[in-house]
Amino acid sequence: MQDIEDILGGDGPLARHLPGFAPRRAQLRMAEAVADALAGRRPLVVEAGTGTGKTFAYLVPALLSGTRVLVSTGTRTLQDQLYAKDVPLVAGALGAPAKIALLKGRANYLCVYRLKRQVAQGSLDGVAKRDAMLARIEDWSRTTKSGDLAEVADLSDAHPVWPQVTSTRDNCLGQRCSDFGDCHVVAARRRAQEADLVVVNHHLLLADLALKEDGFGDLLGSADAVILDEAHQLPDLATQFFGVQFGSRQIENVLAEGRAALLRSGASLSAIGTSARAVEAAIGAVLALLPRNGARQRYEECSEDLESALLAMATAVQEFAATLGDASRDAAVVQVVERALELAKTLTRIVGSGDDEGARTVESQARSFSLALLPFDIAERFSALVHARPASWIFTSATLSVGEDFSHFVTRLGLTDAATVHIASPFDFEHQALLYLPEGMPEPTSVDFVPAVIEAAIPLLEASGGGAFLLFTSHRALTQAAQQLRARWDGAAEVPLLVQGEAPRERLLREFREHGNAVLLGTASFWEGVDVKGDALRLVIIEKLPFASPDDPLVKARIEFLRRRGDNPFRDYQLPEAVLALKQGVGRLIRSEEDRGVIVICDPRLTTKGYGRTFRASLPPMPVTRERAEATRFLRRLR
Repeated sequence: MQDIEDILGGDGPLARHLPGFAPRRAQLRMAEAVADALAGRRPLVVEAGTGTGKTFAYLVPALLSGTRVLVSTGTRTLQDQLYAKDVPLVAGALGAPAKIALLKGRANYLCVYRLKRQVAQGSLDGVAKRDAMLARIEDWSRTTKSGDLAEVADLSDAHPVWPQVTSTRDNCLGQRCSDFGDCHVVAARRRAQEADLVVVNHHLLLADLALKEDGFGDLLGSADAVILDEAHQLPDLATQFFGVQFGSRQIENVLAEGRAALLRSGASLSAIGTSARAVEAAIGAVLALLPRNGARQRYEECSEDLESALLAMATAVQEFAATLGDASRDAAVVQVVERALELAKTLTRIVGSGDDEGARTVESQARSFSLALLPFDIAERFSALVHARPASWIFTSATLSVGEDFSHFVTRLGLTDAATVHIASPFDFEHQALLYLPEGMPEPTSVDFVPAVIEAAIPLLEASGGGAFLLFTSHRALTQAAQQLRARWDGAAEVPLLVQGEAPRERLLREFREHGNAVLLGTASFWEGVDVKGDALRLVIIEKLPFASPDDPLVKARIEFLRRRGDNPFRDYQLPEAVLALKQGVGRLIRSEEDRGVIVICDPRLTTKGYGRTFRASLPPMPVTRERAEATRFLRRLR
């Protein structure tokens, strides 16, 4: 193997072949730790501060190892960047040609069977004019090799035709499908299993781990290493995937699919009429017991009659499945019968679960409802998956530790035997940034708090001339702040005001970068995964410490569970989660060696509460001021 220090050095192949590459001690340290973990097939947790260059730090040893590697990312955007840009660049510079595959979730691939059915249905219905997009997909299907619907121009995943020509785990016929030999999902997985390096995303990896998609092979296969970037997302994502969800729309889809499959088999709908109507009536009976405001609530706080109504619904679904199965033995009908029985089983499990098994929640709209059972503790299950194969598991992110203590992250995932490495950001925060903690702020629970945040922000925004993020912990605070800013400026402000919810996220970010002097107000989705380098962002104002709302049904249930177990919910759960979220928000400001700016945290608890020290110890080492004049001087110098 080539020497990693030489490769990442100033005279190495990366420096020679990649424009703008510069050697970084932090990057080398991480690469060496990853190489050791790969060689020893051991688990490793690496927190790499912003600017470490962690992507190259794990790609170099991965490509040099000569092993089969699976790289999982937090988003499809990062997944595409790795596959199309980063991996080919590094592999080319190293002269280490590798067979690379990109694998997406099944909903991204054309289902040949469902496309044929959709086209045939249009003919049966006597549609005079073919749907233009469906016709375009049909033409494209004759020439595509990958089946990736991203190849179809002007087709977004929000288009109504998308779910009509793709499959889900629920409605896929698997090996019973007449078009199984032409299945693009199977072909994509086959390419992935033959590749040296496969790029996936966390949703796909966890779905595979949690669900074991029958008939489509094991995604991990013979992987020697699994590298998980943006690993801070994993505990919450894994909780979702190891949980159980049920929705009334799933049942409605089963009814529709059952009727359609029965008709195609040549049987009569009369055989299932009574049982189908009974299911529809059961859905209505449940909805009558629920509010229609769309808010999530704890199952235990709902009507006492809800349990019996849900169990009656499960029975009605089972009876529908029985009558449907008696009406036809066609493969498509059998598949719907199995789905119906599985949904009834899921519903019964949620209703019958115990208090310590997980948090049960209910969400309801005007015509639909959903239930969820989310486990409180996934450590044992996740750890079993990690240790089931002799592979290296490498977890990396910029936010995994609380003051260099990894115990919260590793405990949630059962990674207590993993080596941990903390690598601080190489950026010079002492000179690039200033942390301003305004004096005299009211308590966050006060009705005067958000107005006080805006009053504190105005002189800073004027000093910076815009170029600011205002990050909030709730949509209510965001809306209130936007109204007050607009009322204060009354159209006279020279800076554009961009507010989350008033345009798509990517459009807001594009406009923010293009303007260079905009002010963007956002909530959770802007606290992480946002990369604005350069002068466009020079001020980040954080409303308050991002503690999860104790009134949230999931948070409340977890707090009660931890208390029953004898743990301290604040110390063991609420505080570390808030610290990691704050690190993400603060991390939006300094994204390169040239960036300069001010971080403002308006929450007085950072200095008045003992736990404020825990937050401050987890932030980059930068000068701190309580003086507004010092913060405005810093910002004016940047202009």
